[in-house]
Amino acid sequence: MSLPSGFLDELRTRVSLSAVVGRKVTWDMRKSNMAKGDWWAPCPFHQEKSASFHVDDRKGFYYCFGCHAKGDALSFVKETENLSFMEAVEVLAREAGMTMPARDPKAAEKADRRSELVKVMEEAVKWFRLQLKTAAAADARAYLVKRRLSEAAQDRWEIGFAPASWTALTDAMTQKGISPDLLIDAGLIAKSDKRAAYDRFRNRIIFPIRDGRGRAISLGGRAMDPGDPAKYLNGPETDLFDKGRNLYNHGPAREAAGKGKPLIVAEGYMDVIALCEAGFTAAVAPLGTAVTEDQLRLMWRISDEPVIALDGDAAGIRAGLRVVDLALPLLEAGKGLRFALLPGGQDPDDLLNAEGAPAMQRVLDAAQPMVQLLWQRETEGKSFDSPERKAALDKTLRTTLRRITDPSIRAHYGEAIKALRWDLFGTNRRPVAARPFQPWQKGGKGRFQPPAPALAATRASLLATATAPEDGLREAMILATLLRFPALIPRFETTLERLDLTSDDHARLRNLLLTHAHAEDCADLVRADSPAALDRMSANPHLRIAPALQPRADADLAAACVEEALARLRADRAHRAELAEAEEDMGHLADEGLTWRLSKATEARANAARGPQEQKSEAIIAPNGVELDREELDRARRLHAQIDFTRGGKSRH
Repeated sequence: MSLPSGFLDELRTRVSLSAVVGRKVTWDMRKSNMAKGDWWAPCPFHQEKSASFHVDDRKGFYYCFGCHAKGDALSFVKETENLSFMEAVEVLAREAGMTMPARDPKAAEKADRRSELVKVMEEAVKWFRLQLKTAAAADARAYLVKRRLSEAAQDRWEIGFAPASWTALTDAMTQKGISPDLLIDAGLIAKSDKRAAYDRFRNRIIFPIRDGRGRAISLGGRAMDPGDPAKYLNGPETDLFDKGRNLYNHGPAREAAGKGKPLIVAEGYMDVIALCEAGFTAAVAPLGTAVTEDQLRLMWRISDEPVIALDGDAAGIRAGLRVVDLALPLLEAGKGLRFALLPGGQDPDDLLNAEGAPAMQRVLDAAQPMVQLLWQRETEGKSFDSPERKAALDKTLRTTLRRITDPSIRAHYGEAIKALRWDLFGTNRRPVAARPFQPWQKGGKGRFQPPAPALAATRASLLATATAPEDGLREAMILATLLRFPALIPRFETTLERLDLTSDDHARLRNLLLTHAHAEDCADLVRADSPAALDRMSANPHLRIAPALQPRADADLAAACVEEALARLRADRAHRAELAEAEEDMGHLADEGLTWRLSKATEARANAARGPQEQKSEAIIAPNGVELDREELDRARRLHAQIDFTRGGKSRH
């Protein structure tokens, strides 16, 4: 059975060699470099203890320095599982989720035809290169010199020239015995109803396009006539060439990236050539189309984090955003994109010619992660001066993040977006884990300033402690309840965002709940991302008796329990903060002012803690009409006594 064109290349693109080999060997992690796709292990084909078996994951080949076994994923499966070639293809195709093509008796004939087309393309490349040396190509050579391409560089890139003739290539190839049908199938000449067969490329600088194996599969042409409607022209789709599944400079860029060079994705041929000539040798470009899913997978096969070099104009930004939308559903752990925005509407070729390689390196060093470009698209030039506009932004972002299929990456994107959201809306607080609660006191001229350092006695006092053991219990109850009833999350979303939590686990689970709030499998996604944090929280024995977590609890009861727990949490923290601040201000307030502050704080705390069935037997009515419980009244009295002792006076109360 013969396989259709491109099937094996697609299979090799989808299958990771290290994953295939990893089922049969134990990697030597001291010698391997996972980041570079460089793996070492004892050879599975002969007995040895040292790690002499090498897998180059980026190139897709293995080699043993002991027994000299070598090959790719297909040959590895064949040898280790004693399968035929087609059986190995079927095994890997199942792993890659690809359907095996039906048996085609004409496939062998098609394969032979493709081999003939490759030979035709190589002959055409040679002929175009010769034409660049002729007098007719004087303007083309001058243009290349203007673009700072030396003659040696022109030879390296096999640049040629197509004369301004309708039949020059056809005549030359016919004299070599190549039939017009082959020239048409290779995309070199075209036919129309109004004209006989004619050369597709005329009066253009020619750039050969080669696949990852170095075979010439098509051509690209840059028009010399400024009035030509197509500045750049690629060959058509053929049995050899699928523009959505290939990259310009694919093979050399893959080799350079394997040696540690960053993969740079530029827009066109001249950008790639300029980058490589300046030392950025791992550069590729799509072939006349927007980046496709197949091209993105090719990039990730070469490098885990390609840098998309965007022209610094509106069209460049739009192109980058199209890549973002394409990449979101395909993201995997360790596979990402960064975006380098070039200044002043320039492209890489312009910048290198104007300022040199150091300027380009600075642009690459400043490349931003994909989440930053996504955020910029949704917020730049927009106003969020009303709750409705903020809600619209939140809805758009949640819809966008739901396109990320990997739960862990979706959670991390949610955290990054929330941090950016905090910055945009001007709040002082950031969604960081386990940040201790700190009271803030109002400074002069309406500004907020950190409080002065507390006295030693104050620091030792429990009143100055921002958190207490019951805080963690209430937080756990709130999170566990919302995890069981995720439909309640939007109701408490704003409060949850602003809540300072006492532990890393609680902060992590809170962020995950907010990220997956609208997902049907919210609980499953949270557990998949942070099972350890969830298990540690669930081990809290107090959760077993929480009313909202009992089998017969419903959403109404759960909402009431969450609301009450949040109210108590806020009131307790505000009360402790007020007491701590009062101690620090002992020398600055009159006794009546201090009493009023303490009574108000206690009033808020008592109101939050008082349920409808609670008794008031322990409450005491203060002279100003505020209810104080006995413990808080005793604490206030002790504080007054400390104030009087400090002043040398006598208590009035």
